[in-house]
Amino acid sequence: MTPVLSVADLHGRLDLLEGALRVAGGAHLVVLGDVIDRGPLGLACVRRLLELHEAGRVTLLRGNHEQMLESAVACYGRYTTTHDLEDYRAAVTRFGWWANNGGESVRQEAGGFGVENVPPELLEYFSRLLDGVYVDADGGLHAAPPAAPSVLATHAAPPKPHPEYGDALTASLWMRPYDGPFPLPPGVTWSVHGHTPVREPCRLGEQIYSDLGAVRTGRLALVDLHPDGPRDVIVVTGTGSGRASRLPSFGLILPSRRAQV
Repeated sequence: MTPVLSVADLHGRLDLLEGALRVAGGAHLVVLGDVIDRGPLGLACVRRLLELHEAGRVTLLRGNHEQMLESAVACYGRYTTTHDLEDYRAAVTRFGWWANNGGESVRQEAGGFGVENVPPELLEYFSRLLDGVYVDADGGLHAAPPAAPSVLATHAAPPKPHPEYGDALTASLWMRPYDGPFPLPPGVTWSVHGHTPVREPCRLGEQIYSDLGAVRTGRLALVDLHPDGPRDVIVVTGTGSGRASRLPSFGLILPSRRAQV
């Protein structure tokens, strides 16, 4: 059985990704989204993860930062067919929204680009993203809840209708812990997420939150995805300019072990 570990929001920290790979050994990694934006090497992370995806080493999930740029690209693609300036305006508006919310770091890394010439490796990366995955006790990965007990991994929260979002899957990229409770499908024992920065990996209800603000703190959480519970939580630690103590703490703090990189 191959262990399966989740990897929380990288936000351009290639050094922590490489550290996580060393710590994980032969484990399969479920990357919880928000690989790009804010940090210095989002494109480099994308290229590395595409290599790992080709090798079958990772499963890639969509985060809200990927979704922001994807929505701009989709509007621009529609414009190239319709030539409707409203579609073009939507594309430019959404691209600007993405750039102003962390995407400018990716534009700088690439030497600049607009919605009409997004780097091809980003488009390829988007084509491989899933909204969520279920992991069973044997390390099997499923698009829907299997018959056996499983763990659900999504970016922000389990899918749930929310008045601010068009559908439950979109909501699962944006919701926060206070949007709960989050009912889980039958047989799903718990779920794991990034998106909401926390001081330490923690559990609130049946959800585990594992985004440690890696881009600033230099701390990245890996969580063992087993239906019986998170049997191993690893905090990969590198250089950082922000203090973890400034992040919120709530719920039950999970025991974890440290790995310096």
